[in-house]
Amino acid sequence: MVNNAINKLTNGSWVSTPQMLWKNNRDNHYFIGVYPTAAISDLTAGEYTFDVTKQEESDLLVAVNTDGISYNADEQQTVPLTFTHVMAKLVVNLTYKNQWGGIPTVEKVIVGNAAKEATINYLTKAVTPSTTVKEDFSLPEITENTKYVSVIIPQEEVKQLTIVVGGKNFIYDNGTPFKLETGKITTVNLEVGRDEIKLGEVKISDWEDGSTFNGEALN
Repeated sequence: MVNNAINKLTNGSWVSTPQMLWKNNRDNHYFIGVYPTAAISDLTAGEYTFDVTKQEESDLLVAVNTDGISYNADEQQTVPLTFTHVMAKLVVNLTYKNQWGGIPTVEKVIVGNAAKEATINYLTKAVTPSTTVKEDFSLPEITENTKYVSVIIPQEEVKQLTIVVGGKNFIYDNGTPFKLETGKITTVNLEVGRDEIKLGEVKISDWEDGSTFNGEALN
């Protein structure tokens, strides 16, 4: 919705109903799209709050048309907008040593000391995580006892993951912070058991894929 006009994606471009009119036929006009919709008072310093229980709402997508489009009487004007992920994504894959005789029941996988708030520059898609508003949070389970995934604010201070099995904390400390980047997936592969967690690989790839880490978690 833009100025009470409904914009729908049609053949790769956004078309409005009712028709949106150009301010004049001289100047270039610039466009920005944000999903989910939000009231943004300052496009260079928008407030963002992460909520792990609302994954879709927390997955911020932004499209900016910086080339500018001007009025052309000889053709229908459509606005091309390509949305990209502004947040990062964290994937934790778990494998286990044989001490449980199979795959144990995981109570939760905790990300330690992660930023909960950030400031977003919607024009450049730059994210500035809060250095003070931080908390631990549990990753949503995707595959029972083996795969945990969440959107997360891009940041470079998270370095500890805790896997809780049978009331026991298996802690993995990466030593140096994971690099959680805008539009990228960081994948951490951990082997859990024998009172420790072993890192296998850390991989970072684009949203289709991102960073991967492998290791072990210690109790």
